[in-house]
This record gives sequence, C-alpha cells and structure tokens, in this order.
Amino acid sequence: MSQSLAKVYVHIIFSTKHREKLITVSIKEELFSYIGGICKELECNPIIVGGHQDHIHILCVLSKKIALMKLIQEAKQSSSKWIKTKGNEFKNFYWQDGYGAFSVNPIQIDVVEKYIENQDEHHKTKTFQDEFRAFLKKYKIEYNEEYVWD
Repeated sequence: MSQSLAKVYVHIIFSTKHREKLITVSIKEELFSYIGGICKELECNPIIVGGHQDHIHILCVLSKKIALMKLIQEAKQSSSKWIKTKGNEFKNFYWQDGYGAFSVNPIQIDVVEKYIENQDEHHKTKTFQDEFRAFLKKYKIEYNEEYVWD
C-alpha cells in the first residue's frame, strides 16, 4: 500500500496535580479552547475538550504524524505555561504526571462527546477518582491504586 491511512479516535483524561480544583468557571472555557488549539496545531483534530474543576477530557482524532505521548506532553506543558499568565490564582497550576487514554469506537463518538459536555452535572454525584476507576475497569486496565493518584 503506497498511502498511509488512519483514523484513531482517542479519549484522553488527566487531572491537575493533587486534583486541586484550579479549573475555575472564570478560566475553563478559555482553557478548553486553548487545549483544542494545541490539538489542532499538532493535526489532532479536536472533537471536544471539556472537564471539571480538577481534570480535563479531550476527545480527538490522533494524527498519524505524532505519538499519543507527545500530544499529551505538548497539551500539558503549553497549557500549564499559558494558564500561569492568566493571574496570580494560577501561579501554582500544574498537571498531574500521568494520564489515561482510551480508544473510542467511531459509532460511540456522540456518546463520548455528550459525556464530556455534561461533566459539571456528572460530577455532582461522582468524584474524578471514581470516574477514572470506572474507565480503567471498563477498559480492563490493571493498575496500582498507590501510583494512579500521586
């Protein structure tokens, strides 16, 4: 085959360091837009970026030109530097080192998009940790509780 073709949908989740509630109402839409711009710049078409006070969800099409780890590194590094320029309340903003990345079936894109859109409502009844554990269970990912959160 002379042409390389791929369309890989990925749902990425990562949290603020120590799950501090630093993603405030005043900054969240701008932050989500900024991270979406990073995805576009790296040719990883963002479908939706959203989240809640202590974490981010990115649903995008992973570019065939970049490794997933590089996308996440760029998103975290650039957005962390950017948000620190937005005021004193963000001077200690950091992302947690790890992340979760999950493949998404193309026929489930609408479901995942709606899920990300409704994060504020969803987190009235479920913590980020419980949400993330549910993803790990759904995708049958073995993990050590001690190392997931710090």
